[in-house]
Amino acid sequence: MLKENGHECRILYGRRKAPQDVEAVRIGSAPDMARHVLATFFKGEHGFASGKMTERMQAYINDYQPDIIHLHNIHGFYMNTESMLNYLKVAGIPVVWTLHDCWSFTGHCAYFDYAGCGKWREGCGKCPQHRSAYPYALFRDNSRQNYLRKEKAFTKVPGLTLVTPSQWLAGLVRQSFLKDYPVEVIPNGVDQEVFAPTEGRFRRKYDLQDKKVVLGVANIWEKRKGLEYFVQLADMLPDSCQVVLVGVSERQRRKLPEKILALPRTGKISELAQWYTLADVYVNPTLEDNFPTTNLEALSCGTPVVTFDTGGSPESIDASCGLVVPKGDMGKLKDAVLEVCEGQILPAVCRMKARQYDKKERFQEYLELYERILKHE
Repeated sequence: MLKENGHECRILYGRRKAPQDVEAVRIGSAPDMARHVLATFFKGEHGFASGKMTERMQAYINDYQPDIIHLHNIHGFYMNTESMLNYLKVAGIPVVWTLHDCWSFTGHCAYFDYAGCGKWREGCGKCPQHRSAYPYALFRDNSRQNYLRKEKAFTKVPGLTLVTPSQWLAGLVRQSFLKDYPVEVIPNGVDQEVFAPTEGRFRRKYDLQDKKVVLGVANIWEKRKGLEYFVQLADMLPDSCQVVLVGVSERQRRKLPEKILALPRTGKISELAQWYTLADVYVNPTLEDNFPTTNLEALSCGTPVVTFDTGGSPESIDASCGLVVPKGDMGKLKDAVLEVCEGQILPAVCRMKARQYDKKERFQEYLELYERILKHE
């Protein structure tokens, strides 16, 4: 979008590969990531390693001299966040930082809903999930010191604007030590040319012709994604319904009941669009989330959504395109699924709701934000 509008851009990233059509520079390395993982596991210092990689990143910024810097997820084992934010305090370059989770204002966790923890409001310490939740600090709880280091480094950065994809996360930011920064809400978007009603042969292939298909999709089926609720749901629904889960590992598949059709993660977006289109309802029993794009993908394919009232997940859903139920309430989850399966919600209405999450329009919001910031610099 930047290039289409006559701008120049570079992406600095930590690991794996960038798309070939993107001008990107890999800063991280496999050995450095390994060292960062060890620092996290043994010292509990996630986000405070990768010093040399961060110096390389800063040197690149000095040479490139951008008009604006846009941070995304900076806690992926490739950056010393303390060093980077201290650098930005004196770099004299406006910064936009999109927060994709809560890690920036806690002493450890990316999310704390599942643990029911509110210590981030007071300074963290004695973290209840330092071993059990990303970024796994297996041998040391350093959450109190991490919190203090983040608070010192992440605050008072001149010209910093925060962006959150959900109103829910924006509300938490305004209660945190980041509360003095301006906060903009720009929802996630999806490619509606890819996620669109797509016919396929999965009903015939898996003998689903006479079934109401209840679909769940996850990149990784962690506990917080609600896998256990699908197990219960499969027992509660009538035989006319078939629960289908996409993204299940082989180990998980062996433990799931036979009445659930468990499929591995698909590498083809077109196949995912076919499953969304085929489904009578997309169910997202997430226990903690920011603004899940799977909801948007389902709506864009014309499929209504049922979700728990968790984080920012309900923000893309209203009565025209789905139902929101209290977190963990299996009775109401079952009732909502059966109600939606009756077919009263029209695919065209779901697609109409999804239009406000077209990725090109959301990217345009970022361009307008950049322009406003530079205009008032």
